[in-house]
Amino acid sequence: MAEIETSLLGDPEKENAREEKEEEEDLGGTRLEAVTVEEAQLPISVEDRWKEYFETLEPELPSSLSEEALRALLQTRGEELGPAGREALSALLHREEHGAVSYGLFVEALSNKRRASFRCAVSQGLRSDVLEGGTAGSSVGVVGGSAGVGDRCLLSVARETLPRDSERRWFLHVYSGCPPPLLMPSISLAQVVVFVVYGLALGTWLLPTYDADFMNGSLLYSPPRRHEAWRFLSYALTHAGAEQLGLALLAQLSVGLPLEMAHGSLRIGAVYMAGVLAGSLLGSVADRRAPLVGSSGGVYALLSAHLANIAMNWSRMKGSFRVLRMAFLLLLMSAELGRAVWLRLSPRAAPAQPSFVPHLAGVWVGLTLGLAVLRCYEQRLRDQCCWRVASLAYAASVLLAVACNVAMGDPAGADRPPPAAAEAAPAGGH
Repeated sequence: MAEIETSLLGDPEKENAREEKEEEEDLGGTRLEAVTVEEAQLPISVEDRWKEYFETLEPELPSSLSEEALRALLQTRGEELGPAGREALSALLHREEHGAVSYGLFVEALSNKRRASFRCAVSQGLRSDVLEGGTAGSSVGVVGGSAGVGDRCLLSVARETLPRDSERRWFLHVYSGCPPPLLMPSISLAQVVVFVVYGLALGTWLLPTYDADFMNGSLLYSPPRRHEAWRFLSYALTHAGAEQLGLALLAQLSVGLPLEMAHGSLRIGAVYMAGVLAGSLLGSVADRRAPLVGSSGGVYALLSAHLANIAMNWSRMKGSFRVLRMAFLLLLMSAELGRAVWLRLSPRAAPAQPSFVPHLAGVWVGLTLGLAVLRCYEQRLRDQCCWRVASLAYAASVLLAVACNVAMGDPAGADRPPPAAAEAAPAGGH
């Protein structure tokens, strides 16, 4: 595939010549695969320092800085900014949203709240062999028909999960598939294995929750056995039938896997497990008599965060089938929630069926913690106010649920699972 070098700063011919020279010096003429930019060691008083500079231009520092003022700073004081500072300011000038820049955003860019290599990619439009166009606001697309299947898949992932062109460029530039996204496939495989083992042992593949041996299993959450702490997470490996497992696998592999590729296994795994834990804790308080099975807490956390991110950035998303994809996911969520509500509230022919509370808990986690993660692509989460607020709210909710479980004790009148066949036979045969 022919490589298209595009620069967003200055004269394109000079930029290309400079990049080729640096490439030959640093890599002996080989193709530059990644961009590394030294982090600028800015003074601690960076905010006050540049405030003094702008006050020399205007006695009272305005709330926003014009592009002309920033360009003048880049031309007259560029050496003082250092390499990373110049790249940060250049990226700020060539961002998608043109116009005046607040002083806070200016300080944030120079304070390195984003990685320097990310700022460089924003300004230079790297991985242009997969992109078309050469402006910061251009859409991300495949160059003609020359892109391979792998690049087209990556492009689809970028379009479906990342709202900004700069973020899509960076993802396409840095993604190498090493290490591969193994979290969602591993969870899905474990769930299939558990389901097959139970299915072969019980001889049933639909509604195993009516089977005593299944309800006495060691993985699902059972109110009388809530002192076994692992059940608050392990219940996500079990499912109430092939239909629930199928919907979970479809969501995890069609939405969870692309999100894992874009945002990383650690972040997506944290959102998923936060949804699972929130589902069991809320269920143990709000629906204390019901057992819990299924990965709906984690699945709904990812789906809710993804759908909310799409809705909030609708005009920026580049997916070709946004409406159909969103409608399909909403239909999927509604169908699974309806199935869970029907199973829980249907006339009881056996002890209490699994609760649908984890579905609701997953939605809450997705709209708070999950959305904060998806909105902070390639940013340090600890520096983001939305992440701190969502994390504190989640931690407080977990502590409150634990305190409620301790204070309320065992659920009064909880439906215990029916005894297994071996336990049901009276001793001595009477």
